[in-house]
Parts: sequence; structure tokens; C-alpha cells
Amino acid sequence: MQIRDLPYSDPGDPDVRSGPRFLYWLGRNQLGGQTKALCWGLLHQLGIAGMPVGVGLAVQAVIDRSGSRLALAGGLIAVLGIVLALGDTMLHRTAVTNWITAAARVQQLLARKTAELGSALTRRVAAGEVVAVSTGDVEKIGWFVEALSRFAAAAIALVGVCVWLAFYLPSLGLMVALAMPVLALAVLPLLPRATRRADEQREKAGKATELASDTVAGLRVLRGIGGEELFLGRYRRASQEVRGAAVRSARMWALISAVQVLLPGILLISLVWYGATLARDGRIEVGQLVTVYSAVTLMLFPLRHFEEIAMAYSFSRPSAQRAVRVLSLRRTAREATVEGVTPSGDLYDPATGLMAPRGQFTAVVCGDPDQAGRLAERLGGHAETGEESEDGEASATPPSVLLGGVALDELPLDTARAAVLVQDKDPVLLSGTLRELLDIPSSGLVTAEAALEAAQCGDVLSALAQASPDNGGDPMRTRITERGRSLSGGQRQRLALARSLVTDPEALVLDEPTSAVDSHTEARVAAGIAKLRQGRTTVAFASSPLLLDAADRVVLVHEGTVVAVGVHRDLLRTEPRYRAVVTRETDDEAAATSAPHGAGEVPAMKNIQEIEERA
Repeated sequence: MQIRDLPYSDPGDPDVRSGPRFLYWLGRNQLGGQTKALCWGLLHQLGIAGMPVGVGLAVQAVIDRSGSRLALAGGLIAVLGIVLALGDTMLHRTAVTNWITAAARVQQLLARKTAELGSALTRRVAAGEVVAVSTGDVEKIGWFVEALSRFAAAAIALVGVCVWLAFYLPSLGLMVALAMPVLALAVLPLLPRATRRADEQREKAGKATELASDTVAGLRVLRGIGGEELFLGRYRRASQEVRGAAVRSARMWALISAVQVLLPGILLISLVWYGATLARDGRIEVGQLVTVYSAVTLMLFPLRHFEEIAMAYSFSRPSAQRAVRVLSLRRTAREATVEGVTPSGDLYDPATGLMAPRGQFTAVVCGDPDQAGRLAERLGGHAETGEESEDGEASATPPSVLLGGVALDELPLDTARAAVLVQDKDPVLLSGTLRELLDIPSSGLVTAEAALEAAQCGDVLSALAQASPDNGGDPMRTRITERGRSLSGGQRQRLALARSLVTDPEALVLDEPTSAVDSHTEARVAAGIAKLRQGRTTVAFASSPLLLDAADRVVLVHEGTVVAVGVHRDLLRTEPRYRAVVTRETDDEAAATSAPHGAGEVPAMKNIQEIEERA
């Protein structure tokens, strides 16, 4: 795999049983790149290991005054220099390729999982954690995959040099062979604590960043209420906690670095002292001492790969575990079993009894906004998993929503998304031009102009046209900033509605589509939706009388169950629970409304008539 071949056409099906298994799966899927890096690493280590031999031969040739052997040693050193340069260059190239391709594979897996789960992802995992996994954790995982082949090459070279020294000069070689495992494993007991401190620093830094982002996003409001100093004080405390955690982490890594300098230093001093004693007694030659000393000095370089792989694994294992937590999430507990064309028909939720007949505009009223949001997601095929009870047992997974009698959970993801589109109450607008915003997969039956007209975006187009004089006043070519921050809440909401209308799905689910607009605009938007979506299944969660009156039928959901179905004006007169939600009655008003009065007249009748007149 080369970097130019990215992205992967298929990143694969990862092993998400645990973090280590996921790391093993990544390494196994890059055997080709790992093998290349291992071969180049061995060539590089061969150049390093051969240098002491050339230096020792050169020193001994000078002592023996042998010109031919000196020339031979010089030629050997030159060849080893070329090998060393070639191996180092290609090792770095292949290792970086392994790092980038592994990170890209993980990012593609995360992106695929995000697209699969949609907005249900942030209900199961915090959005900040997903961002942290796709940025910092991905780099740590790629680091381990990249370091693995270099470590393998260094380990093979280290064992080979130790064996060669033991045969070449047993008196010093055995001493080196016994010391190397101690040097390689000395820092391992310190790594868990260092990793914990680094994770603590990362956690505190994430909280400080989140606090800073919230403060910046709400700066205008904070200035209005005089709360700037309060939040700045909180950020100062959070940043000081990050600083303290960073100092504690740095102290631990400084101790590890000190151990890495101290122990090899002790080995070199002992080797020189003992070797000089042997050379003085004539038991070894000076060239042999130089060869062994040079070999040990150069062996300290591959020895650092042991520390690096331990660090890489210590950091990547929790990162892989966090990635596995996201990648192990499932859209549903059931597998897709139905293939073929997009189903059509009534949209039905067995869990609540909610029925949205085909081709009709159905409005749904829920007293609990959170329940409305969850039900809207269920209608889009984002089934909720069973929650754990207090005794630790998981409750049963709610049944799937049916479209034309076909369970959405049994449809392939692409088919389910094409069949039912859900627009939540806080839709996101990506940066780009208005034309790019509306250039999305659709049926092709609804034009952008018709969708914008139905969503009552005339004032939005005028504002965008004034904001784009360089584009000839064409609002479609005006760039919209990230999340539509340059627009008002009502303008963002109507543009998002136009985007949903352009898609023209078999069933469209809207969660509070007019909550940010005034009553006059809301009435026109409701009429526009009803007209444009005529003959198509539309479900709108709302409590506004203006939108409810435009619907073909209204469904009241109370405590997770459908309790009333009808048209808005009839339910307003006959259903107290419906009236309480729509008219925002207080408990006293509701009691007065339900109390008997003369000739069957209720005190709230005047309010009901006023609502009907506004509708």
C-alpha cells in the first residue's frame, strides 16, 4: 500500500473485541508494508553492526603497519556507509508510509462508523471523545504500527550482534550479552505510571479545551450578563491543572531518560575498564577492544527501539481501546437481511403505536421534547439499544420501525437512509456555497428553487445576495460559514429544511422544523411543506397550532404511547392532554377546563377559539 493509493476502497472489517486485538488486526492488514520496513531495517542495522568491524580492522592495521589491510578496512567502511545511508533512507520512507496508511485506515473506519450511526453516535459516545480518537489517538495507533517493524529489525540485529560478540571475544562478549537484556527491560516498570500521568494530562487538556470552546462560543452572551470574569477564572484554574499534570508527566519521562543514560553509561565504563585491563595483560588485542567498544556504542541505537516500542504500545493500547469503543457500536442488534428497491408504504412504530399513513402529512405532539427527539430518531431507523437496569441486566431492544411492512433495521444502510430522512431540531450546515449545500443526493423531482420557496427562504436569499457583490449578487454562489454562524437561527433552520426538501425521500421526519421562526413565517412554511410534500409521507414533531392545523392528521404521544389521533381542531376540543401541551395550560387551568359548567361550556373555550382563529 502506497500513500498515493489512499483512501482505501475498503478499510476492512476490524477486530473490535479488544484494543490489543485491534492493533494486531491493523498490523496483520499491513504485512506487506511491515515486511518491507523489516527488510530495510535489517539492512540499516547491518550497516550499523558492520561499522565496528571496519573500525577495529583499521585500528589493528595501523598498529601492525599493514597498508593493504588498512585499505581493505577503508573500503569496507565506505561500503557500509552506503548500505547505512540506503537502509536508513528507505526504512524511514516505508515506516512513515506504514504510519500514515495505518492512521488513514483507522480514520476511514471511524468516518464509516460515524456515517452509519448518524446522530445516534453522540448519544452513545461524547462528541469530544470521537474527535479525540480521530486525531490524537489515531496518531498513537499509527505510531505503534510504524514502530513495530523497526523494533523487529533492531531486536534481530541486537541478538545477532550479541551472539557474534560472544563468539568473537568471549571474555567481553558474554559480559555484553548479559547486560543487554537488563538495559532493554530497565524502563518497563516505569512506563505504566508514565502512561497514566500522560493520560491524566490529556484528559485535563481536553476539559480545558472544551471549556475554552464553550466560553468563546458564548462570549456574546457572557458579556451581556457580565459573566466573562467568572468563566475566565474557571479557565485559569483548568489551565493550571493542565500545567500541573504536564509537569508531573514530564518528571516521569525525565526519570526514564535518566535511566536510559545512566545504565548504558555504567556498561560502557565497565567495558572500557575491564577491556583495558585485558589488553594491558596481553589477553586481547587493542583492535579487538576497539571493535567491541564500537559495537556496544552503536548497539545503544537499536536498544532505544525497545524503549520506543514499549512507549508506543503503552500509549497506543488505551488509544486503541477508545477506538474500539466507537467502532464496536452497532446501528442495530439485527443484521441487514432485505435487499432490493426502497420500500414504500405506511411508516409505523410498533413500540409506540405511531402510524404515519403513506402520502399524508402527519404531525406528532409529545409533551416531552427529549422523547420527541428519540422517537424521531427511531423513525429514521436509528434504533435505541436496550439500557441496563439497576441489577445490571440489559432490557430488550425495542422493535424496529416498519416502512411498508419492512423493518428498517433489516434494510442495508444506504437503502434505509434513502427511504427515511430525519432532520433533527438542531441541524448542521457545513461550510460552502449555497449551491453546494443543496447539491446532495436526491430523487431529482424537487428543484432547489422549489425547496427554497417552500421553506420561505426569500429573505435569506436576499441577505446572501447582498453579502456577495463579487459574485454578481448571486445568492447561490455565496459562501456559508461553518455551521452557518453568519445566519440567524431562523435562517439556518429554513435552509436546513430546504436541504431536506430537496432530498425528497420516501418519508421525511422533521423535529421542530419551525421552532426558530415567527408565527407569520411559520404559517407559510407549514403551508409550503404541505404543498411540496403532497402525496409523500411527512412526519413533523411540533406543538405549534399553526403547523398542527396544516397537517392531515395529528397524533398525540403520551408517556411513550399513542393516546389520541385526529385533526388539530377536534383534538383541541376533545382531548385535555393534547390541549394542555398545545395551549401551554397550567395545572390550575387544566383542572378548571375539565370541571363541569353550565350547558357543557368550559372556561377555556374562549382560548381555544382564539387559537383556532390564529390557525
